[in-house]
Amino acid sequence: MLNSSLEILAIVAAGNSRYRCRCGFLCGFPLAERAGAVTIAPVNSAPLGFFDSGVGGLTVVRAVQELLPAEDILYLGDTARLPYGSKSPETIRQFADEDVRFLIARGVKAIIVACNTATAHALPTLQQRYSVPILGVIEPGVDAALACPSAERIGIIATRGTIRSHAYQHALALRRTGLIIHGQAAPLLVPLIEENWIDHPATRLVLKTYLDPLVEKGIDTLMLACTHYPLLIPVLQELLPKDVRLVDSATTCAEHLKKELTRLDLLETTPREGSLELYLTDLSEEFESLARQFLKKSPGRIHRAVLGN
Repeated sequence: MLNSSLEILAIVAAGNSRYRCRCGFLCGFPLAERAGAVTIAPVNSAPLGFFDSGVGGLTVVRAVQELLPAEDILYLGDTARLPYGSKSPETIRQFADEDVRFLIARGVKAIIVACNTATAHALPTLQQRYSVPILGVIEPGVDAALACPSAERIGIIATRGTIRSHAYQHALALRRTGLIIHGQAAPLLVPLIEENWIDHPATRLVLKTYLDPLVEKGIDTLMLACTHYPLLIPVLQELLPKDVRLVDSATTCAEHLKKELTRLDLLETTPREGSLELYLTDLSEEFESLARQFLKKSPGRIHRAVLGN
């Protein structure tokens, strides 16, 4: 939603009009002229923007498409600089800022940081810097994990960067005292998933290595704190005790996004099938294949994105 802090400037060029906010960027909402005055047109039909360091965030996109099929989506995967998890917090914040600028320049109405590492290190800074609504994947997951009153022992599997940030541990502890939280870095899972070894014996062996210590500690909830991991849910359900709840960042983020768009009156209300526009900073057949794997359908044409300009 727009607020009084925005300085509106009509820019009319080749029939394209946008507003400029104090951050200095063309934030992409359409302008309309009425009775000689410039007014802001409804932005419900503007696309949603998503970004991740790679294509893992497409699991969040798929969940959003299933829940909000009318929404247009613009996705940016910074594949030229992945993974973010091995970078310093300062570098992650710089990369995330460039990702957000790219999306804002293309007129998105809200941005979803579909990357746990970027959410952990950059989300507060981004939310302070930009007026467009920016959501992450951590808070929705924490809300879902604690929705069960009996949740007491919570396990977290994630990349090293996410575990080191303590973002999930901190958010959980702030919400409920007395929790026993166990974080487990699982660095081998992303490459195994990207090899499409979802049900491979090697993946099962690696998963058991990561999961057995958590199960031995008596976890009642397992948080999948990486956007790649929802693809492993069928295997995880076989390996884990039946009474362990699974909480994944894709589904929980999609549900949280719907609530926020409803609250901000930004939902697309026209009954139609939304579009998907996919941008990657490094194009290759491998990434196209991964995109198809994560979306469970053809990604269509993929565009090359140039950041930092």
